[in-house]
Amino acid sequence: MADGARSDHPAVQEQLDRLFYLSPGRDVLGLERINAVMGLLGNPHQKLPPVFHVAGTNGKGSTCAFLRAAIEAEGLKTHIYSSPHLVRFNERIRLSGSLIEDDYLALLLTQVLDKSEHINPSFFEATTAAAMLAFAETPADACIMEVGLGGRLDATNIVPHPVATGIAALGIDHEAFLLSPEENTPNAPSVRVAWEKAGIAKRGAPLLTQKYHDDMAAAIAEHAVKTGAQYLPRGEKWDAVIYEHQLHYRDDRGKLTLPLPTLTGAHQAENASLAVAMLRHQDTIEISDAAFRAAMEWAKWPARLQKLSPGPLRDILPSDCETWLDGGHNVNAGEALAAHFTNYPNQSIHIIIGMLANKDPSAIIKPLKSKIASITVVPVDGHEAHVADNFAAIDMTIASAPDMAAALKLVAARNPQTALIAGSLYLAGAVLDANWQLPD
Repeated sequence: MADGARSDHPAVQEQLDRLFYLSPGRDVLGLERINAVMGLLGNPHQKLPPVFHVAGTNGKGSTCAFLRAAIEAEGLKTHIYSSPHLVRFNERIRLSGSLIEDDYLALLLTQVLDKSEHINPSFFEATTAAAMLAFAETPADACIMEVGLGGRLDATNIVPHPVATGIAALGIDHEAFLLSPEENTPNAPSVRVAWEKAGIAKRGAPLLTQKYHDDMAAAIAEHAVKTGAQYLPRGEKWDAVIYEHQLHYRDDRGKLTLPLPTLTGAHQAENASLAVAMLRHQDTIEISDAAFRAAMEWAKWPARLQKLSPGPLRDILPSDCETWLDGGHNVNAGEALAAHFTNYPNQSIHIIIGMLANKDPSAIIKPLKSKIASITVVPVDGHEAHVADNFAAIDMTIASAPDMAAALKLVAARNPQTALIAGSLYLAGAVLDANWQLPD
């Protein structure tokens, strides 16, 4: 099942099963099918509340979380479309901030598939269509859309007139989808990925970006100019720095002094800054300084450097063991983990890793190598994943376990100070489910 989509609601599961059999075997980029589906549904993408559209290799989900927190702190209501889900399919669609109800979700999926069965929309296209249909039918003050893959040809890019677009951290991920074989060379991928992400730019709409290498920034700037977007890169039109344990933001409207985000990781200040910049460079909704300050504390984004709470899995480890969960699976994620654990003692972190076979385990392991006390490899249920033998090049002793509970028991016997479960969002979702920590 695509993205492990399961539901306890029979009517929702019936439509998910139907979608599984209708859809192509893998995501196919392009806007032709989603345009056709939208036409059959009455073009709901043209009837949405003001849209904030966010792309990026890493950090786009957290940026959306900060956007949501600021808008809701202002007392306004916003829809959110994000992917993938961790435990429940409903997590992808939030209406006025709340998870979509099962009965309504089943109705929407039925409507989308009944209308578009002959088109064979992909899993993501059908989900996107259902979300936009719900967003058009449900009143709200704003709508936050997270890009699924790439940007230029992602199904969410059918939105015609976003009030602000943003690009979070960039790196190399999903290159098999975004690059042709001749482009997958040492120098080409980063530029092409940046160009693809910049495809969310729209004429007249502000495009807010983080700081990137010169060649990546140039690719984005070129795309923005051709599109007619308002190109607003960090470091020129806006900026933010951490100073004396506060986040200091400035742009042409003035300065803001904000508390640091409560979301774990220094990189979350970067994501928060982008969200602030997006909101301050549009004039459709007004967000007060007080709401921005509240957003730093309110924002939540599960399975990204999340501490596990007591529960059936967490309680396998000693009570004084810090237990972290992170769904990162690329170089940027590995670097963010290394930054977070930089002050931890060497050889103090016991890693349990389950990583999909199309990802590189060294992306997570190498940045943390000096901190690692042990590595235990686990499968990712329902997905092809790396086995312990695939970690041989890392030059460390690698153990394996048949499941997460068994892996935690192995780690518990080592009297751990810190444990990190990492490698895949699918694994992270299974852990949250088994530990009774469902995202809300």
